[in-house]
Amino acid sequence: MSTDQSPSPQGSGVQFFTVPEELAGQRIDNFLQARLKGVPRSRIYRILRKGEVRVNKGRVKAEYRLQGGDLVRVPPIRMAEESVPAVAGEALRRVLESAILFDEGGLLVVNKPAGLAVHGGSGVRLGLIEALRQMYPESPFMELVHRLDRDTSGAILVARKRAVLLHIQSELRAGKLGKSYLALAAGKWPRGRKLVEAPLKKNTLKSGERMVVVDGEGKPSTTRFQVEERFNGATLMSAEPVTGRTHQIRVHAQFVGCPLAGDAKYTPDEVNSAFRDLGLRRLFLHSAGVKCTLPDGKRVDVTAPLPAELEAVLGNLRRA
Repeated sequence: MSTDQSPSPQGSGVQFFTVPEELAGQRIDNFLQARLKGVPRSRIYRILRKGEVRVNKGRVKAEYRLQGGDLVRVPPIRMAEESVPAVAGEALRRVLESAILFDEGGLLVVNKPAGLAVHGGSGVRLGLIEALRQMYPESPFMELVHRLDRDTSGAILVARKRAVLLHIQSELRAGKLGKSYLALAAGKWPRGRKLVEAPLKKNTLKSGERMVVVDGEGKPSTTRFQVEERFNGATLMSAEPVTGRTHQIRVHAQFVGCPLAGDAKYTPDEVNSAFRDLGLRRLFLHSAGVKCTLPDGKRVDVTAPLPAELEAVLGNLRRA
């Protein structure tokens, strides 16, 4: 009998999983979904309904929440053929190892490089979370607390314990999680404009590209902005999203008339061209700091330094 956390090989028979303490409280359906790669969710619900999945030799429903030490028995089940999982190379591992800003109490804070998606999918075979799971094989639980756009760099929270994930996400819902960004806005930011309240709505274009627009039918969205430094033709801003909508800072800056430098989605190419002449090759948006607490009450306050390539752009603006 195997109690390994990894699924048994393709075409194998009965599988057994022992639930680690870190996954206590997770629903059985979600637990199985993460382990039975290639098995449709409908099939997982079917074997649960039929009582073919046993926990400690007893039947359970899909909403059953696991306890540490539970023994889960899964019947023989055919898994879809999958491509070989992408493996994090040594270069990426070295980059991420040097990007760990905090690792304590079941919480990781990583200074994510721009260009790395936070998770795989939609043509991305390997994201930050998949790479971290490979780098921390001793951690059976590794989940994103929140997300960053692929082109955004900086501090991102990753939970290594379920209790930490639930605690910090409750802070996020209550507006107690502090997130601060640095952004370079094109043009002259209006004096006195420190708060942008504009509802945001997701749209999908015929090409499949996802865009977010200010729309009265959208979700209420609020961002606090503060001018940090003014340049000729640009303004360095700090931004604190009160709500957490997709592309919120980027679209709110565009709404004010000062779209972010290097933003291929929301900023006109002729504007981006001027910033490319200053050495900017990416979106100038950086998660500069995060603040939260751990379940034991300890406060976490982590700052992520601005990447060298963005510092160089600021230097060029100061000399312009």
